[in-house]
Amino acid sequence: MAAKVYFSKKITPEKVVELYKLAGKELTGKVAIKLHSGEEGNQNFLRPEFWKPIIEYVGGTVVECNTAYEGSRDTTERHLKTLEKHGWSTNFTVDLMDAEGPDLELSIPKGKRIQKNFVGKNMTNYDSMLVLSHFKGHPMGGYGGALKQLSIGVASSFGKAYIHGAGEPEKIWTSDHDSFLESMADAAMSIVDHFKGNIVYVNVMKNMSVDCDCCAVAEDPCMKDIGILASLDPIAIDQACLDLVYKADDPGRDHLIERIESQNGVHTIEAAAALGYGSREYELITV
Repeated sequence: MAAKVYFSKKITPEKVVELYKLAGKELTGKVAIKLHSGEEGNQNFLRPEFWKPIIEYVGGTVVECNTAYEGSRDTTERHLKTLEKHGWSTNFTVDLMDAEGPDLELSIPKGKRIQKNFVGKNMTNYDSMLVLSHFKGHPMGGYGGALKQLSIGVASSFGKAYIHGAGEPEKIWTSDHDSFLESMADAAMSIVDHFKGNIVYVNVMKNMSVDCDCCAVAEDPCMKDIGILASLDPIAIDQACLDLVYKADDPGRDHLIERIESQNGVHTIEAAAALGYGSREYELITV
């Protein structure tokens, strides 16, 4: 059955709230709001003022996890300073979910590449999740969207290395590439299962660089902004974003597509669809 994906070309904080409402699921209990806090030096990540209306509307807690690479977010001490510097902890309640160990281990019995996922132990404090994704390119994943946020984004520092290494964290940068992409799909499934589908996804196609917000030195955006999408299906929303890039008549699209295809980015979507927690078939509803 085709998933509903709501789309607006207008990109404003208020439009994010409107599309969230259209998605049709009220997030109840204690809500974790997963977003990208931005590596220090990155110029493209979406700032607190953009996300503020939706965060306040949902009334949730901004959640993040430490990185597995050197930078301004690789230790709890440095990440907390970055969260403050970028305005997250000064504007919202923030939870660095893996600030202290031990990690929470989630089982993935149907995982193709990994059968367990390691996330910040504080995730057990939440009943539902709002995934706010900045859609753009990514040096390793090809693109970054909802599936990346669910997997690498929610994983602890060790969990990130575990996913990258396809179950062998010591091979964080040297594992078979498609195995890494399939591990992301596996890890994302564990979060969907943990929250029993009580998740809403918003992808914002703005500031679309070939590089991720995790890059301290990132290329400037290569194509014009496209819009905002919202859905209850993480696979459908990412597929819709890819399709919108391919359909664009912007001359910069070729540069972004080259990044996506050079890293076989669509394979994460293919692997996730094969696992069955969403669909690549969708109905795009323009509002």
